[in-house]
Amino acid sequence: MRTFILLLFLVSSFSQYAQDIPTRWDELTASDWPLAMEKSNKTIILPIGVLEKHGPHAPMGSDLIHAREWAARVAKEEYAVVFPDYFYGQLNEAKHLPGTFSLPSKLTMELLEATCEELGRNGFEKIMIINGHGGNPPMLRYFVQNQMASQRDYAVYFYDPSTDPDFQKELNALRKTDPAGDMHAGELETSSLLYLRPELVQLEKAANESGADQKRLPRIPNVYTGIWWYASFPHHYAGEAEKASAELGKLVTEQKIASMVEALRAIKADKKTLELQQEFYEEVEELSREK
Repeated sequence: MRTFILLLFLVSSFSQYAQDIPTRWDELTASDWPLAMEKSNKTIILPIGVLEKHGPHAPMGSDLIHAREWAARVAKEEYAVVFPDYFYGQLNEAKHLPGTFSLPSKLTMELLEATCEELGRNGFEKIMIINGHGGNPPMLRYFVQNQMASQRDYAVYFYDPSTDPDFQKELNALRKTDPAGDMHAGELETSSLLYLRPELVQLEKAANESGADQKRLPRIPNVYTGIWWYASFPHHYAGEAEKASAELGKLVTEQKIASMVEALRAIKADKKTLELQQEFYEEVEELSREK
C-alpha cells in the first residue's frame, strides 16, 4: 500500500512538474527541453519589438515590452516556448532621435533569417512571430513570403490580425481621442502600458510635446514616400497620451491575448502548412532538374 501511495505521489509530482516548466527559452534547463518540445508541439513564439522614443512619457522599449508581455500571457494560456527579447526590427525612420537602435536593413533581414534557421536547427517546426512595432509589418510580410526562396524544415507564421468590427465599436466607445491621429505612443499604446507596466509610464509628461500631425509634406495622391513619418511626426509621437487609461488598456490587451491564443492553438494543430511547403520545394527542385 505504501509503495502504491509513493508511486502515485511520484507520478503526480512529475505531472505537476510537467505543467510548470518555464515557457521562456532562457529559463528552461537542458533536462526540460524534450518535455518543452513535446508540450509545445515543436512550436516557438518569437516576440519582436524595437528600441525607440515613445513620446516624452513612455519607455524606449514600449514595443518590446508589449511583445514580451503578450507572448508570456499567451504561453501561459496555451503552452509554447518563448524566445528571449528580440529587438532588431525596421526603424530607419527614427534614426534622428537618441535611444533608437537601428541596424542596417540588410543585416536586420539576415539576422531574422539566421534566427529562424537556428530555431529550426534546435527542433522547432513552427515559428509564430508576434510583433509589437508598427513599422515592422511590411518587413515581416516580405520576410515570410521569402521563406519560399529556399527549402527549410520549419514554417514561419506571422500573427497579423484583421480588424474585428464588433470589437472596434466597443473600443471606440471607450476611447477619448480620434483613432485616425492615434498612431504612436498615443492614447491606445499608452493605455496598454498603463495596464501592463504602469510603473514605467510618466503620464504627467505626456503633454510636454505635441503629438499632432505637423503636415509638412505636400500631399501627392496615390504616392508613398519614406519621409512621410518624419514630415508628419518629427518628435516620434502621434496622439494624445495624456488621455490614456488602464481601463482601455485592459480591454485592448485581453482581446489581443484571446486572439493570439486562438492563433497559437491553430498553429500547433496545423499539419497542412509544412506538408504543402515541402510539396512546393519538391516541385521547385523537380523543375530545376528538368532544365
